[in-house]
Amino acid sequence: MQVIKPFDPWRSSLCTCPPKYTLNPYTGCSHCCIYCYITSYIPHAFNCRPKEKLLEKVRRDVRKINRTLVVSMSNSSDPYPSIEKDLKLTRKVLEIFKKHDIRVLIITKSDLVVRDVDLLSSMRSSVSFTVTTVNEELAAVLEPYAPSPWKRIDAIRKLVDRGVRISVRVDPIILFLNSREKDMEDVISAVAEAGALHIVSSTFKPKFDSWRRFEKVFPEISKKLYKYYFKLGEKVSASRYLPSPIRRKLMGRVRKIAMKYGLTFATCREGLSELHTAPSCDGSHLVP
Repeated sequence: MQVIKPFDPWRSSLCTCPPKYTLNPYTGCSHCCIYCYITSYIPHAFNCRPKEKLLEKVRRDVRKINRTLVVSMSNSSDPYPSIEKDLKLTRKVLEIFKKHDIRVLIITKSDLVVRDVDLLSSMRSSVSFTVTTVNEELAAVLEPYAPSPWKRIDAIRKLVDRGVRISVRVDPIILFLNSREKDMEDVISAVAEAGALHIVSSTFKPKFDSWRRFEKVFPEISKKLYKYYFKLGEKVSASRYLPSPIRRKLMGRVRKIAMKYGLTFATCREGLSELHTAPSCDGSHLVP
């Protein structure tokens, strides 16, 4: 079975990602984010474990893939979970990719990625950080086991100093929680100052499992949100979406702030590609 696979986000008609591959060195993720969608399809999703015979399979797969396409690491689990510090599987994968001149997009919430700056700065790569909020108290609730947002922003600065190009995922935007213009500008101004080039954003799209977690952690906000998702909103596949006018307003707000700070902008699975100002939504255009 392949571990480097064509990226296919549930065959979503709203996905605007360019053709690319995806690779998850680990199964599950240790960050345990309240809003995470992987619990809907990965058993024991918050129990992070390494893929069996990962390096053997990567060495086999790199000889078969189209090397003009980017490999995205990772779309279902962070490539820098806490156990990566000791196991170094992601680093070993990057070493293989460098040897074979594979283009790679790292998607992470971890400052541990800075450890591998020697590899990333000498290969065809870009890093995409998720920064949902710069409010450390809120981040500790939303993303309980992820490094703090300010550690991520410091990591952006360190990578940029070594020539690595950075995009930032400002998502999910959750109505009544981090959806004020000030919330968005606090994030975007900080990452722009650190040297980021591109912003990707999207609204919270709960599935059954993530909505149940959200209800437990934010009971009052979930009561306010219920009608927007389950009465006025719509269901797309297994996800609940806010009404289109609200999503457009929120994404337009992020776009305006991104442009104010000279960053390009795109959305993720919103059906709002007319708002995009970049060659790719996911930041893969930053990979040399």
